[in-house]
Amino acid sequence: MGEIVTKQSIFGRVAQLAKANINAILDSAEDPGKMIDQLIRDYRDNIAEAEQSIAQTIGNLRLMEDDFKEDVDAATGWGQKAVIASDKAEELKAQGEDAEAAKFDQLARVALGKQIDAEKRAQQTEPAITSQTEVVAKLKDGLAQMKTKLGELQSKRDSLVARQQTAQAQTQVQEAMKSVGILDPSSEISRFEEKVRRQEARVRGAQELAESSLDAQFESLDDLANEADVEARLAALKSH
Repeated sequence: MGEIVTKQSIFGRVAQLAKANINAILDSAEDPGKMIDQLIRDYRDNIAEAEQSIAQTIGNLRLMEDDFKEDVDAATGWGQKAVIASDKAEELKAQGEDAEAAKFDQLARVALGKQIDAEKRAQQTEPAITSQTEVVAKLKDGLAQMKTKLGELQSKRDSLVARQQTAQAQTQVQEAMKSVGILDPSSEISRFEEKVRRQEARVRGAQELAESSLDAQFESLDDLANEADVEARLAALKSH
C-alpha cells in the first residue's frame, strides 16, 4: 500500500509540475536566479523519479498484458479440448460404448470448467489493462511536459544570467563615468585643466617679463651711447 501512495505522490507531482506557471513563480520570487536554480533541481529530481516509476508502471502493464494473453490463449485451448472430448464421446455413443463415452463427456466438462476460469481471469484483467494504459499515456504526456518546462527553465536561466551580466557591466560603466566626472566642473579633469591654464599663464607672464627686461637693457645701451657721444664732443670742444 505504501508503494501505491508513493507512486500516487510522484504522479501528483508530475501533474503539478507539468501544469506549473513558471512565469508566475518567477514574478513572485525575491531572487529569480536562485528560484530558477531550485526549480531546475526540483524538475530534474522529479523527472528522474517519475521516469523510474513510469518504467515500473509500464513493466507492470506489460505483465498484465502477458497474463491476459495467456488466459485468452488458455480459454481457447481448453475450448478446443472440450470440443474434441465431446466429439469423441458422441462417436463412442454411436458405437454403443456408453461407459467410454461418459468418460469423454466428463473430460469435456473439465475442459469447459477450465475454459470458464481462464475467461473470468481475462475479464478481470482487461479493465485493469485499460486503466493502466490510460495512466501510462497521461504519465508519459506529463513527463514530456516536465522535460519541456525544464528546457524553458534552463533557457530562462541563461537569459537571466546574460541580463544580469549586462546590467552589471552597465553599472560598472556608470560608476566609472561618475568617478571620471566628465560633466562635473569640479571634477579632477576640470581641476587639471585649470592647472594647465595657470601654467600657461605663468609662461606667458615670464615671456612678457623677459621681453620687458630685454627692452630695458637695450634702452640702457642707448643711454650709454648718448653719454659717450656727449663726452667725445666735449673733448673735441676742449681741444680747440
